[in-house]
Amino acid sequence: MSPRPPLPPFTRETAIRKARLAEDAWNSRDPQRVALAYTEDSVWRNRAEFFQGRAAIIEFLTRKWAKELDYKLIKELWAFDGNRIAVRFQYEWHDADGQWFRSYGNEQWEFDDDGLMRRREASINDVHIAASERKFLWESDGPRPADWPGLTELGL
Repeated sequence: MSPRPPLPPFTRETAIRKARLAEDAWNSRDPQRVALAYTEDSVWRNRAEFFQGRAAIIEFLTRKWAKELDYKLIKELWAFDGNRIAVRFQYEWHDADGQWFRSYGNEQWEFDDDGLMRRREASINDVHIAASERKFLWESDGPRPADWPGLTELGL
């Protein structure tokens, strides 16, 4: 595969950029697109699920977005060092019954030299919210607009 810049070792600016690129990809809700950012043998822990490889990532994301409807995500850099980045994130979604949730989490990422993520560990908690409590209200599906505030600016 071709390199996926920014490449490690990360600076503050490149780590922020990498986090935003990941956010944009996840907001596409396209499992095939998202999976291309990971190594063929990428190792994941997502909540209590453990799996490895792009095929498993695609299967997981397909299942996730079939359940988590109208998903919208914001990621924010927490820390970085060398080829590792830690982010905090929140996303909003609703289930098939129309119940809204805000999911809060942290991820640790490790990248190979080509900028592909070879390890992802995510801890996530879901909180019921009323539709009136939603904060991720940009109009379109897909990436958060460049001028939409991040988590800190939203007071989250």
